[in-house]
Amino acid sequence: MPRLLLFLVLASGIFIAGPAPAQDEAESSVDEIIVLARRSGAPMWTISEGGRSLILVGSLQGMPDDLSWSPAALEQAAGQADRILFPPEGRTSPMDLFRVIWRFQTIGFLPEGRTTADYLEPAVQARLEAVKAADRNTEWRGQSLLLISIEMLREKAGFERGGRDAVDVVRRASRRARVPGEPVGTVRGDELVESLISAPPQAHAPCLEAAVAAAEYGPSAARDRADAWRNYRVADVVASPLDRALFQCWPWGDPEIGPQLQTAWIGAIEAALGQDGITLAVAPLRILARPDGVLDDLDARGFIIEGPEWRALPE
Repeated sequence: MPRLLLFLVLASGIFIAGPAPAQDEAESSVDEIIVLARRSGAPMWTISEGGRSLILVGSLQGMPDDLSWSPAALEQAAGQADRILFPPEGRTSPMDLFRVIWRFQTIGFLPEGRTTADYLEPAVQARLEAVKAADRNTEWRGQSLLLISIEMLREKAGFERGGRDAVDVVRRASRRARVPGEPVGTVRGDELVESLISAPPQAHAPCLEAAVAAAEYGPSAARDRADAWRNYRVADVVASPLDRALFQCWPWGDPEIGPQLQTAWIGAIEAALGQDGITLAVAPLRILARPDGVLDDLDARGFIIEGPEWRALPE
């Protein structure tokens, strides 16, 4: 139960227009913010048009505690923006948590008498058995595919909530500097819980297959992914089996919740491009840089994008 509740917390993740600054002040501020943000080690891109500037910072959930990067530089950059956009957040109530506890058997375990082999392709089941071969307790075969996936990502692929990520850093900086900021949208807790309760066991099969791939990579998966992030190897982050798994699993992988989260970002960025001044947006890196993601969309529409290469180079 604690492990599932932890995952629910991990999954939960404005523009209030102030006075429009003068054009020369805006350009100076943009340049300074860009220099600061790049100094932090966080991948970021700038999209400018007229007196409007949008700075996209690609965030990464699950930063190792001891990963070296410069959050102070990003804090300073955030403090100079006119407004900040944060990822959508889940808003839960005590009743939502009560429903999780009440329906834990449904969420955490397969129907009585069923095992993972009843829902997985034989090849995937064989890979799962190999990954779990060292486990003394074999009761995992009766757990839900989602719960097994969560455990594998943590125990076999090294994923933890871990150290301060870009969202944490910018959120604290915006509060101190009193820069207007809020999430680009919200997902109601009852929707999140309902998506868990109503999903049939086989709906989580793609999540488990992706989690197996991350577990096969090994416990360095989280660190290697974070190292690629701080060194601007954006395509390597997107290709990481751990990153693939996190976005294949609930809630991003849910057929209703996932598109809702993506749509929230598309709408918020569209609105930000129409706002005067400087908007700094902290978005999941994969949402920005994956094929047909936000950066591909902006590029296709003719915007000039400055920042690290996000597409995989042809082999």
